[in-house]
This record gives sequence, structure tokens and C-alpha cells, in this order.
Amino acid sequence: MLAQCLATAPRHLRQQARHVLSRTFAALADPTRRALLTHLREGELTVSDLSAPFDQTLAAVSKHLLVLERAGLVEQRREGARRPRRLVVAPLAAAEAWIARYRKFWTGSLDRLDTHLRSNGKDIDGQG
Repeated sequence: MLAQCLATAPRHLRQQARHVLSRTFAALADPTRRALLTHLREGELTVSDLSAPFDQTLAAVSKHLLVLERAGLVEQRREGARRPRRLVVAPLAAAEAWIARYRKFWTGSLDRLDTHLRSNGKDIDGQG
């Protein structure tokens, strides 16, 4: 559905969507940032809360959170002196929609490989 919307969207909106995907995938490329997102699935957390399970300084975790915020994956709000972060799922949904377009391709390719192997008398595990 997202692909259909983007196909008919004005050029500047298509470019903006590509930038969102690029920032999302770049942010997700780091295992620490993926782990931070996993922790944020449970709800809002402060930098102190988020840094506890990691062997990193608060400054290092803050830098990772800044990358996630710039990618739109995390939002910060002010609650007195606290600044809890929360997960934003919209960029993940856009990335999932982009990946879904290719899922059809690799599923079809694997199905064709299965058919080919079976027609040659081999099971999926290569045994014949």
C-alpha cells in the first residue's frame, strides 16, 4: 500500500520517503541502537535507564539515541527534569513495507528452487 501511495506521490515526497528509509536503515545498522529500540518497546525510558544494561557511558548512549531521534525512531519529551524517550513505530512500518515488496521476490525464488530440486529427485536438505 505504501508503495502504491509513493508511486503516485509528487517527486519531493518520494525523495523524502527515500531519505526516511535511508536514515532508518542506517540507524538500525548498529547493534547497540537495535538493542536500545528493543528496550524502548517496553515503554518510555530515560538515558540512565537505557544505559544500565550496556557497558557504555551515558554520553555514548546519548549519541546513539541522537541517531535514533534523527531517524525518527525515538522521541524525547520533557517531564520536569526528566527527558524520557519513547519508540516511534512509523519509520519501522515504512521499512517493513519496503522489505515486504522484496519478500515476494525471495519467497518466489525459494519456491522455484524447491520445485527444481524436487524435480531432480532431491529433498530440500540436499538428500536424494
